[in-house]
Amino acid sequence: MTVEPLDLDSVDLSMEEFWAAPLATREAAFAALRAHRAPRFFPEPELEGIEPGPGFYALVHHADIVEASRNPEVFSSVPASTSIFDLPTEFNEFFGSMINMDDPRHARLRRIVSRGFTPKMLAKLEEDVQRAAAVIVDDLLEKGSCDFVTEVAAKLPLKIICDMMGIPESKFDFVFTRSNVILGGGDQEYVSQEDQLGQLLTAGAELAALVGEMAAERRANPTEDLTSALANANVDGESLDDAELGSFFILLAVAGNETTRNAISHGLKLLTDHPDQRELWASDFERYAPGAVEEIVRYASPVMYMRRTLTRDFVLNGNPFKEGDKVALYYWSANRDESVFDDPYTFDITRDPNPHVGFGGPGPHFCLGAHLARREITVMFRELFARAPGLRAVGEPDQLLSDFINGVKHLRCEVA
Repeated sequence: MTVEPLDLDSVDLSMEEFWAAPLATREAAFAALRAHRAPRFFPEPELEGIEPGPGFYALVHHADIVEASRNPEVFSSVPASTSIFDLPTEFNEFFGSMINMDDPRHARLRRIVSRGFTPKMLAKLEEDVQRAAAVIVDDLLEKGSCDFVTEVAAKLPLKIICDMMGIPESKFDFVFTRSNVILGGGDQEYVSQEDQLGQLLTAGAELAALVGEMAAERRANPTEDLTSALANANVDGESLDDAELGSFFILLAVAGNETTRNAISHGLKLLTDHPDQRELWASDFERYAPGAVEEIVRYASPVMYMRRTLTRDFVLNGNPFKEGDKVALYYWSANRDESVFDDPYTFDITRDPNPHVGFGGPGPHFCLGAHLARREITVMFRELFARAPGLRAVGEPDQLLSDFINGVKHLRCEVA
């Protein structure tokens, strides 16, 4: 695939129309941005109920994103990392998770919640992931064709996250729909145009209330799930209060479900469009699995950016920034940086090295659940390759309208 850069004057990352444009158009726009050394400045996206901010710089080069990630004391995650604009203060109760914090508070929370991602805990989850994938493929084979996103890709991470937290199956759909609202962006399938902030706040409050009720029960009657472990945690004398537990659960439910489901969905489309790569992986699944998973994550880049705010004046790889400047770290663009990746638009499961930033850049905010995500993607495709080798995507994916998540809402599939 060859991408010809667009005229820079036609590129505006703040416009909803840009993110609704065909993929080829957006690829060409980021190629144009990468062709210029100096980061481009854009106005902030408009959202009803939010006072427009001063604008932001788009960091699109791999080197800039890696360097910014390695300097969190300068490129701060406070007050927000998942939106260009600053959310009203009432949102912090539900969305003020550790992803929007700096050390030492970030380190404190990460130290507590990381107990749910220890090698022992992940080893236990391995069997759970395998069992869940087997049941999902049972259903797929019975149907023969279905919406791959809702019936396959979304079900695995949703079940694993909910099982980790001890959420009953009767609440799975509740968690799924609320997480869709939170990451729905401007997509009217999930979020209506009226009172978008209100819908976001309601979804967050409902998820926080769910885990709050569970935490109260686990404090009275401890169990072996992650909710109990976090509700009763005491790490070096520190524990989580209800607000911290609620915001972490929202982060886990959203990040743990949405990003993995989108990687799996993009993966099926990529393997359908590149039968040579599919055949190569099938020829020795275990040999090629690690590289294939990394390449799927690189190419898909499920989280397209994170925001940072400058705490002081700083020169980043020759480009000066001022204290208070907002920057967006476009992982999607960095993962196509021609100076780092040979033939970046080629899907190559043998790519080595593959220093993608699909799980974030190096530093304290590297994805806590990266290992779990890799295992889920691997197990899902192992099961599909073994039991549904003729599975193919049919038609084009229905893309989520979002500037934040490279999401797939629907993708038809058939078992040949």
